[in-house]
Amino acid sequence: MLGDELLIKQAHTDRARDICDVLDENYRNFDKLVVTVAGESGSGKSEVASEISRLRSARGEETGVLQQDDYFVFPPKTNHEMRKKNIDQVGLFEVKLDFLDSNLRSFKRGRSTIYKPLVIYDEDRITSEVMEVGDFQALIAEGTYTSALEFADCRVFIDRDYHQTYESRQKRGRDKLEPFVEDVLEREHEIISPHRKKADVIIRSDYSSVELLV
Repeated sequence: MLGDELLIKQAHTDRARDICDVLDENYRNFDKLVVTVAGESGSGKSEVASEISRLRSARGEETGVLQQDDYFVFPPKTNHEMRKKNIDQVGLFEVKLDFLDSNLRSFKRGRSTIYKPLVIYDEDRITSEVMEVGDFQALIAEGTYTSALEFADCRVFIDRDYHQTYESRQKRGRDKLEPFVEDVLEREHEIISPHRKKADVIIRSDYSSVELLV
């Protein structure tokens, strides 16, 4: 998503390095590897995914990132207003997960390019782009609901809830910290908490370490 800013801390890098070690040990034989990084708003999904990609690419294992935010049905500001009119709007059906899954499937089948949506946040609109993925050995799909994707080989879950991420969300400043937003985050929490059971790797809530479940 154009307009998104990352706030990368040492803990994000350290845990990304741990995940790279897990991938080396358990998924080295995958020709085209798909990793998902899921968690609640402000938990560090984008930062961890970016660091995994950077660390792997730096050693010659080209890795790309797909952001779930690009696959929302409506652009972000419009989606926010729709949520305010009806909070039942919040959920997996806000996102074209089938579209994201189809992009991951194309990658795993060896396609050199994928056609994907692209959100331009400041303009509140969705356009499209062609992404070259032929040289990638891995793709990382990051976003709240990405544990639900079918074409994932390794699912990472960041075990932090919306209470613990308040400071991070405040620093990011992308969303107004109004009471309604907290209602949305509570609804997302109810939806995503069970996804923890889908995880192969869990980043602990204090970012001290990762837990391998495979």
